[in-house]
Amino acid sequence: MPAGGWRPRGRLAAGGWAPCLALALGWALGWALGAAPPHRCRPDTALLPPPLRRLAGAALLRAAVPRLRGGWSPCQLYRYRGPGTARPNGTGPCTRGWHYALPAAGLRSNLVTQWDLVCHSRWKVPLEQTTHLLGWTLGSITAGLACDRFGRRTAFVASLVLAVPVGLCVALAKDFAMVLVARLLFGAALAGAFLSLYVARLELCDPPHRLGVTTVAGFFWIAGELLLPGLAVLCRDWRVLQGAVTMILALLAAFWWCPVLLLESPRWLLATRQLARARKTLQALAEGSGSERSAGPQQSLCSEPQALTEGSPQPRYHAVCEIFGTRVIWRNSAILGFTAFIGAGIRHCFTRNLTPHLPHFFSSYFTLVGTEATACLFVLLTAERFGRRAILLLCTVLTGICSLLLLALTQYLLEFIVLILSVVGITTSHAVTMLSIFFASEVLPTVVRGAGLGLIVGASFVGKAAAPITAIPNSRGFFLHHVVFASFTILSILSIMLLPESQGRSLPQSLEDGERRHRSPLFHQPPREDHVPLLTTPSSQRSYSNLTTSTTSVTGSTVTPSEI
Repeated sequence: MPAGGWRPRGRLAAGGWAPCLALALGWALGWALGAAPPHRCRPDTALLPPPLRRLAGAALLRAAVPRLRGGWSPCQLYRYRGPGTARPNGTGPCTRGWHYALPAAGLRSNLVTQWDLVCHSRWKVPLEQTTHLLGWTLGSITAGLACDRFGRRTAFVASLVLAVPVGLCVALAKDFAMVLVARLLFGAALAGAFLSLYVARLELCDPPHRLGVTTVAGFFWIAGELLLPGLAVLCRDWRVLQGAVTMILALLAAFWWCPVLLLESPRWLLATRQLARARKTLQALAEGSGSERSAGPQQSLCSEPQALTEGSPQPRYHAVCEIFGTRVIWRNSAILGFTAFIGAGIRHCFTRNLTPHLPHFFSSYFTLVGTEATACLFVLLTAERFGRRAILLLCTVLTGICSLLLLALTQYLLEFIVLILSVVGITTSHAVTMLSIFFASEVLPTVVRGAGLGLIVGASFVGKAAAPITAIPNSRGFFLHHVVFASFTILSILSIMLLPESQGRSLPQSLEDGERRHRSPLFHQPPREDHVPLLTTPSSQRSYSNLTTSTTSVTGSTVTPSEI
């Protein structure tokens, strides 16, 4: 290991993985803010006849609040016909608010308790969740466009800077309407940071390590989700928790403002003909690798790259609408966007079956996070060995089987079988979403990778929004939701066969490169084009993804993904 070799590894790891912790905190924050604690009506002595108004404690509760099988009625109070009546003759809605069994998700106050979002107002909770997911959808699309026009790093830093004031607006919101608007913008900012970081990290990897680097980032994301309950217990109040997450994002923006932790993608710079900036970025990567250089490569930094930048053409940017004028790229994007939408939307069909078995917030929360970790591990162990398309097809088939069995046979199956099918379905559906997004990032060309991937990630959040949307009218549309997504799963199984295999292949640079990615037989893996990293040695005879012939002269050293 050359001198200084460990330092670049630490910087690149921090730049590509560590932000996932903070972004995951912002994502999982909504689960704690909207957790509904057990509640009941507060007794109203004005509704009781005069002889019962002197009661207190448990006797007052028995006289004022109906008793149900699971406890006190959450939304009803007894009604008495006349002042001399000793027995109630009916029930009515709560008149003096509610008593909550706190803490809820580790918090002594959240959005539900702050504005009494229960009973007749409980539809506002899924409305807030839908609004937040709409923000993630719009943020993914907007950030994708910004990535392709202004660069990956610029979009990432700008999203983090925007998230700070918007997060403070959420913490200081005075009414529920302000919370809705601020949460929408907060979700958009987080989505922008997530997408731009995802693309920048992917474009610095060589083919054998792209999946591993992306999956490790997924484990950092899961670690951030696991940290949220502990942070909620420490903060105790939802405003303090929101402020703490915002301050973490502010620190992230302050540190990642320095380009050392996250450089602009040289692949995007070269693809858009920004040769001068690409030369500086490649030189910074080569110098940061700590590799020993000879005098020849050092002199090459002033020869061929400078000659290439003299009279270099103007930067050329591509719009996302150009995808619709292609055939192969458009087909691949539509299929992967469809599967990402299905994988995210069908999860609600499985999580609903876990509610009776996991009534407490922490038990259900950690179970869902555990299924995400299992899905990440499964993809890591299989997708590189058997190919992206085969594993995506397998996960989609398993998701469809679990969905159809639960849809048709739930009332005839034993409870533990229903539970097993639900857990398997949650795991495979998450793997479908995760692998669809990663697959899309490998088949989309660099010039439109940000915008194309933004549309696909946005489609996945639209699928996630299906769950709270069906919950707004008191879950009356759940059966139709299940039928529609189960049918979509069958259709996606057929369409996945049309995808090309991207395992071991370099990332396409131009639209022409993307159009050449044709479908291959299912179990026939295409030949590996190259395994050289983005920065190669001067003696390398093969270019990486046809980036430019100047890459070899700029670096003079090797920066492998093991340094990330």
